[in-house]
Amino acid sequence: MYEPIRTKSVHSTMAGATSDFPHRSREEELDIQLAGHLAALLAVTDELRAPAPSTDLDNAAERLAQQVSRLRGGRTPVRTTPTANRSEPPLAALHQRAHTLAGRALVVAASRADTAAAILAAQRMDAHAAALAEQELTAAG
Repeated sequence: MYEPIRTKSVHSTMAGATSDFPHRSREEELDIQLAGHLAALLAVTDELRAPAPSTDLDNAAERLAQQVSRLRGGRTPVRTTPTANRSEPPLAALHQRAHTLAGRALVVAASRADTAAAILAAQRMDAHAAALAEQELTAAG
């Protein structure tokens, strides 16, 4: 009824072959992902420091830089210099973006069981949520 398959399956030939490209473990992938989220949060934190400088943001930026450096094997993250001359998005939009990035970092840190990064991400989420609430009160009143 059907003609028999005369060639080997692609799947069976690939199963025995050794790959010539490196594979990363789940932990390495999570490290890369967490470092990316924290680096993005660091960039937004640096953006926030220009229009609204504060010691809280300065301390947060330093702690974020330390965590990114730790996750990237000691390589220092690229930092932006805050300047007030650029056209900045509204502070609420920056705080919302930072809150979202901190949430993503928290999820990855929790799945990676990285307590230090999870605590930092949760603290940043709280700080940005408080800043958003304060801005809503200011805008309403």
